[in-house]
Amino acid sequence: MAVPAPARGLDGPGRRRDTVALLRRARDGDQAARAGAVERFLPLARQLARRYQRPNEPFDDLLQVASMGLIKAVDRFDPDRGVAFSSYAVPTILGELKRYFRDVGWAVHVPRGVQERVMKVDQQVRALSSRLGRSPSVAEVVEATGFDLEDVLEAMSAAQAYDAVSLDAGRDPEGDEGDAVGETLGAEDDRFELIEYGAAIASTLRALPERDRVVLHLRFVEDLTQSEIASRIGVSQMQVSRLIRRALERLRTVADAT
Repeated sequence: MAVPAPARGLDGPGRRRDTVALLRRARDGDQAARAGAVERFLPLARQLARRYQRPNEPFDDLLQVASMGLIKAVDRFDPDRGVAFSSYAVPTILGELKRYFRDVGWAVHVPRGVQERVMKVDQQVRALSSRLGRSPSVAEVVEATGFDLEDVLEAMSAAQAYDAVSLDAGRDPEGDEGDAVGETLGAEDDRFELIEYGAAIASTLRALPERDRVVLHLRFVEDLTQSEIASRIGVSQMQVSRLIRRALERLRTVADAT
């Protein structure tokens, strides 16, 4: 991973020596030196936070996450290893930003590998859009990311899981009136009443002869015609009509008695 160019004022031999001395004092418990090191490299954290900025993600939140990564880098950095602090701090800060998007930013659970792929695809889409002056094609994104076509399409689809819309939100985001999103979803199932009625008369049905129960089931549950019921049980349509009428009368009698 390429390390961003140091922010203005962070480079130069004298500055590097001063930074090493500052970080060494911070490691030894000097809180003022610790605060000074964080302040000195805050522009780096800001630069990395902007890399992950999204339209619906407040930049202040990203900067706070990046700053936490910077603090961790200051606390863990060993000045005696001869590594530039920025080379150590960048992956630490980026790790905090990626963890934020993985664990906090998503509206629904998406596998970690897919989340990281979404972020890379998103970065390349924004870079290509800026360079081309238009939205890139899927083929161009595939070439830029090095992912398979299926992986790019999956990432683009999974990106929709990042944001969620409240069911209480209006359908027109710019209007103050109108139906809520939740009111437009689903439909009323008129068979719910049948389930309720069936539960209410279940004990009453058990008092009927088995043949009557079968006829009522075929007529009112499977919605067969009297002719179809007659063919099913091997009687005439007239007999089916009498069976249904008799069964309903028995149901009323048993229900009144209870």
